[in-house]
Amino acid sequence: MSSSDQTLRFLFDQTPIRGELTQLDRAYQDVLSKHPYPTAVKQLLGEFMAATAMLSDTIKFDGTLSLQVRGAGQVRTLMAECRHNRALRAIAQYNDDYDDAGPVLGEGQMAITIEPDKGKRYQGIVSINDGELTLNRVLEDYFQQSEQIRTRIWLYADGQKSAGLLLQAMPESASASSLSADLSEDWERLVHLAQTLTTEEALSLPGTEVLHRLFHEETVRVYEPNQLEFECTCSRQRSEDAIRTMGVDEAVSLAAENGHIEIDCQFCHERYAFTPEDVRALFSASDDSTLN
Repeated sequence: MSSSDQTLRFLFDQTPIRGELTQLDRAYQDVLSKHPYPTAVKQLLGEFMAATAMLSDTIKFDGTLSLQVRGAGQVRTLMAECRHNRALRAIAQYNDDYDDAGPVLGEGQMAITIEPDKGKRYQGIVSINDGELTLNRVLEDYFQQSEQIRTRIWLYADGQKSAGLLLQAMPESASASSLSADLSEDWERLVHLAQTLTTEEALSLPGTEVLHRLFHEETVRVYEPNQLEFECTCSRQRSEDAIRTMGVDEAVSLAAENGHIEIDCQFCHERYAFTPEDVRALFSASDDSTLN
């Protein structure tokens, strides 16, 4: 795990405004190593991963937060998820005739999904058009319209590293209509400072140096970093569960016809192979479990 694969949470002591700074290195590279993505897709994946990690740490819950987009452009689907504020994975599917000159996502929809280990699943849907709105703008509009929380987000990626910076007014004072004159002035000042961060600084400087560079004249409380890493959720058990959904007759027939059933994880390319004997034993074990 790289020391730069982390999210830093920080709070401005003199005003009800908080922030998150996410920087990804090894976790981002682990995702890119699984597929030969075009340059623009690599950059977009980095932005999605940084945004997902930031939002997950902002919410702070046990479960999974994911961003998934389906577009009419050359990237058909793109998804990034973060589990338990720590484990990241992401994937993009794009047209075989991908052309750098064409729209990457085009018009479509993005789903923001929160799945707690305990509790109710939540999903918000927002429209996208990468010819008009960048990912950070889409997320800012989502927070303003759906949550009434004033938020600014900056995302950076170069195909090697990615980063994200978030400023957010506290929920109890975040509504644009309820901001006091003093808070509004603080907000504008901090946003102005954050906007001076360059891509090179965001991707190369340690997180604490980034925050000092931006806010050294402010009173900032920085919390312990939250470490991040690439981790896939696939497993042989999950593959077995998928085969069980086929039913015994279809699964045994397919395994016999092809000599095996092979399940390939699209995220990490791990392959799980099941011989006809494995498949029969799988359903026999299921029957025994049911009887017991």
